[in-house]
Amino acid sequence: MSEETHPSTHPPLPPTTEDDRVSWLRLLRSRRVGPATFHRLLSEHGSAAAALEALPGVARDAGVEDYKICPLGVIEAELRAGKAARARLISCMDADYPAFLKQISDAPPLLWCIGNTSILQRPMIGLVGARNASSLGTRMAKSLAADLAARGFVITSGLARGVDTAAHLASLEGGTVAVMAGGVDVIYPAENTRLAHQIAETGVRVSEQPIGLIPQARHFPSRNRLISGMARAVVVVEAAAKSGSLITARNALDQGREVMAVPGHPIDARASGCNMLIRDGAHLVRNAADIIDALPEVETAAVQPDLPLEVPQKAPPERTLRETAALHDQILRRLGPSPLAEDQLIRDLSAPARSVAPVLLDLELDGHITRQPGGLLSLAR
Repeated sequence: MSEETHPSTHPPLPPTTEDDRVSWLRLLRSRRVGPATFHRLLSEHGSAAAALEALPGVARDAGVEDYKICPLGVIEAELRAGKAARARLISCMDADYPAFLKQISDAPPLLWCIGNTSILQRPMIGLVGARNASSLGTRMAKSLAADLAARGFVITSGLARGVDTAAHLASLEGGTVAVMAGGVDVIYPAENTRLAHQIAETGVRVSEQPIGLIPQARHFPSRNRLISGMARAVVVVEAAAKSGSLITARNALDQGREVMAVPGHPIDARASGCNMLIRDGAHLVRNAADIIDALPEVETAAVQPDLPLEVPQKAPPERTLRETAALHDQILRRLGPSPLAEDQLIRDLSAPARSVAPVLLDLELDGHITRQPGGLLSLAR
């Protein structure tokens, strides 16, 4: 960010027109602009169109001379593909956007949805577990999902084999949410094609990825943060000591969600992750009543993320090039390959957050640092 550029004092503008939707999507699909960077740019410039206009200059100031924003033709093709797939694009400012998801620091600005988006406003429980689930684990997942659905909760999961599939099947009638790692129109695994179509009839499939994107391994951790971000709590039924389900549980902890687990036999590797979670303080789950009893009361604080937009913000004090370079060095010295929370970094620097944020954006666009789910930062590899 150049020293002459100051953050906008106006709240970001929602995408109310087709041109706005194109600008939002174009900004989000531009190189090195993830959800957290998107929200920062929108807050600083007031609209996606203004952020797009400023982005090449921001990148140039960060030392990236050949930066180009996402071509308009790519966005137009994605919108056409979405229409062909009968998918709907909702923004984080739309009424159908999941209220709990809006609270996380790296909430996706836009979601592609196929199905009934109204259920995204109902209370959700994330239910995840092993792909190679045991017969007992599958039965437990079905029992929990069915009981929770009967009590008015929406089950959200990842459409994977095993526990995810069992949870979706048991909660189809009341509506279930399948969070996709690839495009919302790309069903993986293929064996769940019929289930995916059934979910779209009574529930909804959602994804932050472009239409038509084939999921790769790196997409699944990002998908997992959405499962936990939408939910009031995450329940792990079966999980090995190193598994995607434990990533979801860690995301849930970072996002302030309740984490719960079904215990298993100590010598069953598929239960080792759940037993570890319980050992470390997760709620032990025997039935749906245990889950409901452990849920925190929903407070009005759920709307807190919107409050700062109502308060005029002062521009950060201008810094000389020498001061900016010094702050760059301080940040890079404090970061390493292990992720560090952004708020902890700011506390360590003893600097105002609004002074540090533009410098972090410079370093991110320049490829020196990487922003990870949960508001974590690390040096780029």
